[in-house]
Order: sequence, then C-alpha cells, then structure tokens
Amino acid sequence: MQIWQAIVLGAVQGLTEFLPVSSSGHLVFLQQIMGVDFGGNQLFFDIMLHFGTLIAVFFVFWRDILELFKKPFKTLLYLIVATVPAGLVGLFLNDYIETRFYGGAYLSIGFALTALILLLCEFVAKRRKNPARPLGWRTTVPMGLMQAVAVIPGISRSGSTIAAGVFAGGKTEEIAKFSFLMSIPVILGSVVVSLKDVITEREALASLGGTGVACILLGMLFAAVSGLFAIKVMLKVIGKANYKWFSLYLVLLSLTCFALNVKGIF
Repeated sequence: MQIWQAIVLGAVQGLTEFLPVSSSGHLVFLQQIMGVDFGGNQLFFDIMLHFGTLIAVFFVFWRDILELFKKPFKTLLYLIVATVPAGLVGLFLNDYIETRFYGGAYLSIGFALTALILLLCEFVAKRRKNPARPLGWRTTVPMGLMQAVAVIPGISRSGSTIAAGVFAGGKTEEIAKFSFLMSIPVILGSVVVSLKDVITEREALASLGGTGVACILLGMLFAAVSGLFAIKVMLKVIGKANYKWFSLYLVLLSLTCFALNVKGIF
C-alpha cells in the first residue's frame, strides 16, 4: 500500500461511515479498483480506520455519551438492546458475509437497496402529518434490526438506521443522534473481535516499516477528520430530509459495480 492510497481510504472511510452511502461497500470497491495490498496488515489497517471514525463520534457527541451513564439510564438501555442484533450477526455470520457478499454483483444490489431506502425515507419524512414520537422502544428496536441488516456491504448503516427511525415515527434529531451513538458499540465490537486475528499476525505487524506505520497513522487521521465533516453534513441533511442526491449517487455507483462485474473487472 502506498501513502496516497491510505489517505484516500481513510478519507472515504470517515465520509461514508456517517453519510448514508455504506462505508464497507466503498472500501471494498476502492480496494478492488486501486489494487490495494497491505499484506497481512490489511486487517490492522482497517481497524485503525474505524478507530479514526470513533474519534469523530466522541468529539461531536461527548456530552451525549456522558449523559448515557446518568440515571435513569434509559438511552443507555435502548443503545444496548439496539446493538444486540448487529452483534449477533457479526459474531455468528461475519465469515459467511465476508465470503459471500463482497463481490461486485452483491455490492451493486446493496447500493441499489440503500438508494431505495433513502428515497422512501425522504418521502415519509416530508409527508408526515402525525406528531413525531420521542425516542423509545418503538423507534430504537427497528433501528437496531436495520443495523444488523447493514452489516452487508453496500447497505448503509447510518442511512438504514435513520430510515428505520423515520418509518417508526421518531423525531429526526433524536433519531440522528441515536444512530451515531449506535456506531460506537458496533465499531468497538468489530475491533475487539478482529483483534484476535491481528494478534496472531504479530510477525506481519513487526514488518510494517516506516511506510506502513505512516499509512496507518495518516489513514486514521483522515478517517477522523473526514468523519467529523460527514457528521456535521449529515446532521444538516437529516433536518431537511433531503436524501435524493445520495440516492442518485448510489444508483450510479450500483450501475458501475454491475458493469464492472459483467466485464469481469470486479
């Protein structure tokens, strides 16, 4: 891996983790297109990129994170329950998903589904007549279930969870904040699960060298900075419920993946 590739991947990871366009799908797509090869350190590099996005969440929502641990702990309980579905899917189906859903055809389907979800979300949000529900089980449980579905590359975690909250009648501001908070246990969980594989690759880590270390640090830095930018943008987008341009982008990306897959390139 070259330094410029690490910077691009870090910036894309940060942006797409919080914009409704699927970070996992974009990383798979770009790694294939750029021919990225980090040897036995690829997993460690990906983990560090996720740490970068966590930094952005902590920076923006540190007050809300502290509030989780104050009585009566309702939001913390919602967060724990909403994390369970994705945790179970990641624990028992992660290897299957990685071997089955990381091809160009599946990415094309995932991006197309996300585009459809976003269009439906905008339609529902802009035509809602009933008063929005406060954060509760009726909104957080559907969001948790959609987060489990979003482990499939191409399906956006942020987009699908926010859409689930909107479909359930939740307040957009509360849904958005909760969706970003939901990323914390999911990312931390994936890091912990992946660390066992990293530990077994101690020899690969020892062979990183100066360039390898620079790639990891710069990738992490750009993931944090771009993630911070993406959160700010997404909070404004959610307020206006304007997702159509993300949908158009995802449709074009879906068609690109399909065409590359047909030609045998991807």
